[in-house]
Amino acid sequence: MSVSQEQRKYPRLKPPQTVVAAWQSGVQRDVSYVESLGLSGLYLRTKKKVALRSLVQLLLDMPLGQVQGRAVVRWVSEQHGMGLQIVAMEQEDRARLFRQLKALEAT
Repeated sequence: MSVSQEQRKYPRLKPPQTVVAAWQSGVQRDVSYVESLGLSGLYLRTKKKVALRSLVQLLLDMPLGQVQGRAVVRWVSEQHGMGLQIVAMEQEDRARLFRQLKALEAT
């Protein structure tokens, strides 16, 4: 089941292919491409299986700097990826994410 645009608190944008996320959930860790990104969440391409509602530690590597935060798995697509809802982020990281999204909107 996909989340419709109307259910999202903030719009999602497609970042450059160079944007990746290092993530960890329990003992699993990986580096994945970010398929879509917004202030409240993101979609990561990964073939790793992570259970719904799992907590994920994130480190996004973006052109304007790194962003750290915690997210919860809200949607899983077997062999394709997972949708994450950002649930915690320091103010400085949130500001960097906001600036990055504004820069993406401008292009």
